[in-house]
Formats: sequence, structure tokens, C-alpha cells
Amino acid sequence: MSASTVVPPSTPAQDDGRTPRRALRATAVVLGAALVLAGCASPEPKVQSGLETTSDAPTDEPVDRPDEDIPADLVEFYEQEVDWTSCGSFECADILVPLDWDDPTRGSITIGAKRHLAEGTSMGTVLLNPGGPGGSGIEFVEYVPLIWGDPLLESYDVLGFDPRGVGESSAVTCLTDEEKDVYYAKTYPLDDAGLAEMAADAAEFGAKCLTNTGEVLGEVDTQSAARDMDVIRYVVGDEKLNYLGYSYGTQLGATYAGLYPEKVGRMVLDGAIDLRLTPHEQSLQQAVGFENALRAYVEDCQGGTGCPLTGSVDEGMAQVKTLLDSTFANPLPTDDPDGRVLTQTLAFYGIAQPLYSQQLWGTLTSALTSAIDAGDGSELLDSADSYNSRDSDGTYLDNQGEAFRAINCLDDRGSSDRATMDAEYAEIVAAAPTMGEFFGYGGLGCADWPFPVVEKEYDLAATGADPIVVIGTTNDPATPYVWAQGLAEQLESGVLVTYEGEGHTAYGVSNDCILDAVDEYFVDGTVPAEGLTC
Repeated sequence: MSASTVVPPSTPAQDDGRTPRRALRATAVVLGAALVLAGCASPEPKVQSGLETTSDAPTDEPVDRPDEDIPADLVEFYEQEVDWTSCGSFECADILVPLDWDDPTRGSITIGAKRHLAEGTSMGTVLLNPGGPGGSGIEFVEYVPLIWGDPLLESYDVLGFDPRGVGESSAVTCLTDEEKDVYYAKTYPLDDAGLAEMAADAAEFGAKCLTNTGEVLGEVDTQSAARDMDVIRYVVGDEKLNYLGYSYGTQLGATYAGLYPEKVGRMVLDGAIDLRLTPHEQSLQQAVGFENALRAYVEDCQGGTGCPLTGSVDEGMAQVKTLLDSTFANPLPTDDPDGRVLTQTLAFYGIAQPLYSQQLWGTLTSALTSAIDAGDGSELLDSADSYNSRDSDGTYLDNQGEAFRAINCLDDRGSSDRATMDAEYAEIVAAAPTMGEFFGYGGLGCADWPFPVVEKEYDLAATGADPIVVIGTTNDPATPYVWAQGLAEQLESGVLVTYEGEGHTAYGVSNDCILDAVDEYFVDGTVPAEGLTC
């Protein structure tokens, strides 16, 4: 499972007397994810720009670089002249980084970047990551002016980038769109034959990733992406890294802090991941997170009108489970022009996606009503497609599902021993009886990955780093609150801020208490009080 990405609002709220930007922050915020349960063209490192510009003329002025001792084999990367060009109201560039940080002589790859310039006098640059792994900072930065706080936007350039393996950077490529349709919809019986088929499909997925991506596939780990951020920090002229990461972006930020604690500036990690957890512990706790979020939804649904889930909350949960179970043998018909049906896996995606934001609970009620009362899976399929970044014309809008697998398989992987997986599955289902079965047997996804796990070279405590703000939401399904508590405890300088509410992540998508705390931290250096609850 994934920690997910934050997908920002698309429509403004009604005028309520506040500033237009503040009104936009009060709108429904759509939250999405790359929650790929299992299974990822050219053979050389790819240099992919893909950045549409409205002018070829550089818009940047000479940058005053920090005075640092750069290793000789990295000088060409740290001292490069970045050609920023205007792209609409933003600036875009490609930044070169080493293909292999262990051997920079192997060549370079490209990191695509887009930045929103400070609306006042700039104090420096804030890098951002929206999650995933596989989420596009280039896409997300376009929404930053709508949801981030005015003080931060006035005081900092905000730079979104696609990490290595993602989107507009040198990217992972695995499957065709048609192959993704088959792969993301597939459901496996959890018996010997089904698990063998799952393992074989995962191995084929990895082989296609290697064929279509080449040697980049072995270099897209989070640790390498964190090192790339240090190049970006330097080329924009900052002595320390200012950073805001959501969800998986907290793992990326914490990894940077572990590698370069002395270079940590103002860092916010929102929707945190506890890096001390094993893959099984993460799956177990995330399954419980989704179970709790679904229970909160069911209670809310039954308290309103038109809810298709009747009786008690437990009975409502059981009705969702019955729906999921029934689609295993009997997928629901849909109005999809390509003739796709709602399989059990797609039904899970369709239910999980709206749990990322309380603002989407109404769409889940409508989709469940159609599925339960009319036997129509069309709305749940639409939700699943949003979850998997599939457009209505059958094209996939990004490579997040593929990058998700590739990055996770290099970072860490669970046991693929059958007896161990069986025991772990039983524990997960006991803790999360409705949603848990979709979080088991994850070890098969990376069992035959073409490259080994990358050895960690950083200190999880990030000893010596400036204060790092960690934000947790109390009923976050994708990154459970206990993870934020764990990351704040793990980081020697971690400061925990709590948002009491539903949904995934908080800054820019929750309330003014969180907004103001983060803005004051970035702009004034005011560290939130330990234990601040919003």
C-alpha cells in the first residue's frame, strides 16, 4: 500500500466574505492515492523534459551559490547553470543529477522542476513533494497558490519537482495502458494457485519495467532522490533546505534530514510515515487506518438521509464487506465504453479513494447506493479510475503506479516466505476485518524485483538538525496518526502538531490553526508549541 498523494481542489467555494484564496482553501479537497497492491521506452537513462514553456528566454538572474566544499566528482552537478524558462505563470527547468550517487561517473539523469516565485521579497525556496511514492511535484505546485498560506507564498519561491523515476523526470516505464487495465483490475484467490499467479504477474511486471526503463530502474530509491534534493537546494542558492512534504514526502524529507542534518532548514512533514516500521507493520497499521476511516464514514452515512447501509455501524460495515466479497466471483456491470466491469480489486480502490477526504463521503454514498441497490458498479469504477489516474478515454495520466512499485521495491520489501505471509495476513484481517484482506501478501510484489534493496546510509534520528515539524491527522486512513507520533519521536528535533479530524494530511486542506502554525514557522521561524492540537 501507499502513503498516497494530495490532489488539490478543482472548484472554488461560494463567497463567504473571505479572500478568494482563503475561500478556495475552504472548498472540498480531493485526495487521491497510488495504492497499488501488487505489481511496474528505452534501455538507456531517459532525459524527459515534457515541460511546456511559453518562452525560451531564461527568466532567472545569476544565483549566489553557498560556499561549500563539493566533492570533485559532483562539481558538474552542483555547479551547473540551470536554465529556468517561463511556463505560464511559473518557471520550469531540467536539473541534472547523477544516475548513480555511488558512482557519479556513470552518467546523469534529469529532474524536472517547476517553481512559483515569491509574491513578495523571497527568503529562499521551499521544495515540496505531494506523496506517492510517484506523485508529481510539478503538477502539485500549480495548486499551491490556491491552498497554501499567504505569508508563505509571499515570502518563498515554491519549487515542485518530480523525483527520479517519476513523471517529467527520467521516469520508470513498465506497462501499456491496456496492460494497466488488466493488471490493476485483477483479483487473485488467496490459495496456492492464486498466490503463485500473483507472484508470476509481479515478476513479469518487474521484467517489463527493466526492459522499458533500463538501468534507471535500479536507481530510483528514496535515498538517491533525497540526495537529488541537495543538488536542487544548492543550485537555487540556499544554504539550508526548506521543505514541505506530504505523506510519502515525509519519508523523503526525513531521509534528507538523516543524510544532511546540518543542512536542514525549515522542514514540515505532514501525514507522516514512521521509518522504523517493517513493511508488515506498515501494512497492518494502514489496514486499521482504512478500517477506522470506513467506520467513521459508515456512522456519518447512517446519521444522514439516503444511506444504503442499514442497521448499526457494525451491520453497515458488514454490508460493505458483503459487497466486496460478492464482486470477487461476480463483478458488477458498468457503463464503461470499453466494457470493463467492477472487479473486487477495483471495488476496493473505489471505496478507498473517497476515504482520503471527508468532502468525498457523499460521492461514496452515491456509489454504494448504485452498487448495492441497483447492482451498478459504474460510480465505484469512476472512483477507482481516479485512484489509478485513468482518464475516461482509457489513457493513464501519469506513471505513479509504476513508480510506486519501483521505488518501494528498492527502499524495503516484506517477507515472501509463505508461512510468514500467511501469519501476517491472519493478523491483518483480524485487526481490520472489512478492508484488511487487501493489505496482505505484499511481499510477493517485490520478491523477484530486478534490483536489490538499497543499503541505508543515514541516521534516522537526524541528530543536529534544526526543529522539524511533524503533522498528524487523528483519523488519517493512509498515514495513521500513530505514524506521526512515531516520526516525531524518532527525529531528535521533531515537534508534533496534531490535527483532530478526518482525511489524509492537513496543511492547506484542514483549518486555519494548521495553516497559521506552518506559515509562522516558515516565515518567522516560530516553532509550534510541542503538543499543539488544532
